[in-house]
Amino acid sequence: MKYAIYVFLGSCSFGVLSTIVKLAYGEGYQPHEVVLAQYIFGWLMMSAIMLKKGVSTTKKEKIQLLLAGIMTAVTSITYNISLSHVSASLGIILLFQFTWIGLLLESITMKKPPSLVKIITIVIILFGTALAGGLIGSKAEWNATGVIFGLISAVSYAFSIYFNGAIAPNLQSITKGYYIGTGALIAVAIVFPPTFLLHIETVTGLAKYGILLGFFGLVIPPILFAAGVPKIGTGLATILGAAELPVVILLSMFVLKEDVSGVQWMGVLLILMALILPQLPQVKRKKRTSNI
Repeated sequence: MKYAIYVFLGSCSFGVLSTIVKLAYGEGYQPHEVVLAQYIFGWLMMSAIMLKKGVSTTKKEKIQLLLAGIMTAVTSITYNISLSHVSASLGIILLFQFTWIGLLLESITMKKPPSLVKIITIVIILFGTALAGGLIGSKAEWNATGVIFGLISAVSYAFSIYFNGAIAPNLQSITKGYYIGTGALIAVAIVFPPTFLLHIETVTGLAKYGILLGFFGLVIPPILFAAGVPKIGTGLATILGAAELPVVILLSMFVLKEDVSGVQWMGVLLILMALILPQLPQVKRKKRTSNI
């Protein structure tokens, strides 16, 4: 249960990002500036932690983790491109396809079909996501480019979670998160050259957003995922990843003052129920063990 909570909290941390990004956009900053600020400041914080608590690792593990970081960067870049072509509600629906993609990935790599509980959970999550994201009851605008990049972000997110569990499962989570973050920073800097660093006013203005985005996006999730995913598996981790959406909805309501309908709240409740469902067999086993 402890490791499931780690992954749950890491997913909740990701849910904070969209609100911070919208606040930054509100001040006139461009998407590439915000993404770069997130990874630069996040990497600096991870480097500071690494100097104090990090441990050495092999060359092979470093390369593997750097490549895993590229998947994290791909998710950020492709999701932002998708949102520039489709509505936010459709964009989040496309991203959340990572739930069943992650379950399929686990089934292929482990060569066994998913349990009935996991299948039911995924169905509930997808339906709840459609409600919470506002897709049901509204007219979604479909755009080929937006849909393609949205699905790419879902695939890359599923692989990011998988790599967190598959690569160096016994490596200290801080060290693991540092190299994943480094790989992500390199990939983002290649796609979006950090020319804004030449303008002091832009750097100082972006700092507050970069620090928050770096902390909630590049420091907390990689460390918690690196600690939790190897223990609970890719399938359950992707299910717990759905915790991101309720956080997005709540912050949109209380921070951004956006209207949230009753249908959206119903979707949030369905997702929360779905997150609890896979944990029930484990809780029952613990109760039976304690009674013996």
